[in-house]
Amino acid sequence: MSQLKEKYQKDVAPALKKLYGYKNVMMVPHVEKVVMNIGMGEALTNDKALDAARKDLAAISGQHAITTKSRKSIANFKLRVGQPIGLKVTLRGERMWDFLDKLFNAYLARIRDFNGVSRKSFDGRGNYTLAFKEQTIFSEIEVEGIDKPRGMEISIVTTAGNDQESRDLLALLGMPFTKE
Repeated sequence: MSQLKEKYQKDVAPALKKLYGYKNVMMVPHVEKVVMNIGMGEALTNDKALDAARKDLAAISGQHAITTKSRKSIANFKLRVGQPIGLKVTLRGERMWDFLDKLFNAYLARIRDFNGVSRKSFDGRGNYTLAFKEQTIFSEIEVEGIDKPRGMEISIVTTAGNDQESRDLLALLGMPFTKE
């Protein structure tokens, strides 16, 4: 069992239960999944870019990425239905807890001039999304092997009913939010 999952069970869940007055443990919000996403408009013209990003995402997450395809045609972008435009990975269970532990304690610390993550990136339903401009903050990626810096999004999906409950859950787990 990962240290973060153990921390959730021993410290975070009881603290949230007491804070919000939940009647039973099943009402306490928890992290359901983590979705990592790379949108790649360049995949329309460069097939190798998709393979390089797939390799990076697999190294970071520890599992294979699936290709996301366009659902609409957009003539201005020369995009047709069904063309590959990105990659995504969904982490659950132990891999999710291990990744979150590394994210909170190692990866975010590698960002230059890091002062914490924004408190405003919640979606209104208790989910949080982080965006990175390049994949070099992840220790699994070899900087010499990168052909081009690519951005990515990491969405943390929780069972919390609102943003405040989710913010408290993530803060108690160790997510370094800004002071404001």
